[in-house]
Amino acid sequence: MKINLRVTFNDESVEEVSATARDLVAFEDKYQRSVAKLQEEMKLTDLLFIAWNCLNRQKKTDKDFDSWLDEVESIEPSDEDPK
Repeated sequence: MKINLRVTFNDESVEEVSATARDLVAFEDKYQRSVAKLQEEMKLTDLLFIAWNCLNRQKKTDKDFDSWLDEVESIEPSDEDPK
């Protein structure tokens, strides 16, 4: 399972994120919820955490989740598959 997301930041920069198994397991571990339930009850926090974990894992941010949120304008599903 892979989830592609587009994160738009306050400075209008955009980051295409492709969350992989490691990011999804981190989500399940942190929130004690199955990613299989995301379609039934998706929260903005869910998508943002998954995107942050992916960017943090790739060393594209060194900020903690709450500090990183201050920089985010929006997040949405994406059809793009980052290279």
